[in-house]
Amino acid sequence: MATETAGQRHAGRGTVAHAPAGAHAVRPMRADARRNYERLLTEARTAFTERGTDTSLEDIARRAGVGIGTLYRHFPNRTALMGAVFQGEVDALMTRARELADAPQPCHALVDWLRAIITHATTYRGLSRTLMAASADDTSGMARCCVPMREAGAALLTRAQEAGAVRRDVSIVDLMQLTNGIALAAEESPDDPELADRLLTLTLTGLKADRPRD
Repeated sequence: MATETAGQRHAGRGTVAHAPAGAHAVRPMRADARRNYERLLTEARTAFTERGTDTSLEDIARRAGVGIGTLYRHFPNRTALMGAVFQGEVDALMTRARELADAPQPCHALVDWLRAIITHATTYRGLSRTLMAASADDTSGMARCCVPMREAGAALLTRAQEAGAVRRDVSIVDLMQLTNGIALAAEESPDDPELADRLLTLTLTGLKADRPRD
């Protein structure tokens, strides 16, 4: 943790410049910087999968063959690294949301998408907790994941509400928090593989409108 704080102070002095999404089009990275960036993402993805999202950043840098300063040049903090690592999974969830956008049963489409989110969140130990913390902070390094997912979910939720299947007072922010909470509970109960589905079913019972059409 001390190293992360030091890295963030280092970034605050203007000597560390990371390459967020969108910046590459303005100032492309050199070939060696790109290689370091990709190695860091590869090692971080492996580490997060095997040991959880709180794994040592120093260890990730060492396994990538770079110094911790190089890691901070690309990713000023842990959540920025996590956001970059999980971008591929977020892209897949966005694609799935688009596939479900015209599904004949809007409520079922919403449930299918929520199940996909739970599967994604439980792939990496600690991810669901981070998503819960970052859900209301659009300045977080995880905003690149949370914001588009919230927008995609809002569209699916609106369709289900317009179909009369989900209560009008349900918000996508609350629903995402509930979903991440279910993922966290499933993560903490690895011996109960059916827990997530049971909790999701229980949650959806409370979401249903009085006279659902779907």
